[in-house]
Amino acid sequence: MYEFIQHLINGLAAGTIYALVALGYTMVYGVLKLINFAHGDVMMVGVYVGYAVAFLLGREHLGSISGALLVFAVSLTACAAFGFFIERFAYRPLRDKPRLTSLITAIGISFALSYGFQLDFVLKLGGHNLTILPGAASRRFPAIITPSEWMVLGDNDVIIWNWQVISFLIAIALMGSLQYLVFRTRFGKAMRAVSHDHKVAGLLGIPVDTIIAGTFMLGSALAAGAGILYAIKDKSIQPLMGVMVGLKAFVAAVIGGIGNLPGAVVGALLLGLCEEFIVGYTASSWRDAVAFGFLIVVLLFRPEGLFGRAQAEKV
Repeated sequence: MYEFIQHLINGLAAGTIYALVALGYTMVYGVLKLINFAHGDVMMVGVYVGYAVAFLLGREHLGSISGALLVFAVSLTACAAFGFFIERFAYRPLRDKPRLTSLITAIGISFALSYGFQLDFVLKLGGHNLTILPGAASRRFPAIITPSEWMVLGDNDVIIWNWQVISFLIAIALMGSLQYLVFRTRFGKAMRAVSHDHKVAGLLGIPVDTIIAGTFMLGSALAAGAGILYAIKDKSIQPLMGVMVGLKAFVAAVIGGIGNLPGAVVGALLLGLCEEFIVGYTASSWRDAVAFGFLIVVLLFRPEGLFGRAQAEKV
């Protein structure tokens, strides 16, 4: 019983991180019908921004609430700006091109970020070495949240760590804020109008370019938040970390019904729980296979996803 509870807690903690990344996928797809395969790598960029901020803060400020909030704030802001840059200069010029063109571009951006960050580029400035690109070596993410046991059940059978509780609360707060933004604000109404038909929305006076750019910025900021939470949990970071997390988040979005925000969250939580129980009761080597096996099963029996709707499409 205690073992089951421990796996349940760990699965929910992992699922909430996947959910934040999956929400970015599903928002962009809902607005542009584009699968942004560079989204996981944007998460990786956010992690390295957070790493740089924590490094500049120094050990004396790590572990404090103000230090952790600063790391999150700078990382989310930097990735939001990066998302705007990608949309403006990589995707917007291709908006009227075939969808395959944008898809190939997204894959190209993903590879450029994943392998570009493996370059070891250091700039000497004022007698100091300023790291511009981190290199391929793994790095240990600073402990911006000092780990401690928040609750212990049984004879150390179930341990809930403070960072798990904090990560879960942060993820819930971000997802709740997004839900409110999309369904309770003018920007959210405009986003839903653009997702329905961006040409008609433009004729009605909605600034389509601004809404699409804002969607990319929101999704990128959520990915950065997920990346920091993932780094707090995993502790080791490296340039390829966003590839597998991004793919699993995409799988979660498809399982829930891509384009459906609540579906992306449910799909991510299911994926996190499945992974954790498979690892706990079989072998850790099956962890990555579970995600894609789960995807195949869902596509076989419900191709539109758990919460999606089948739509006819002209070809």
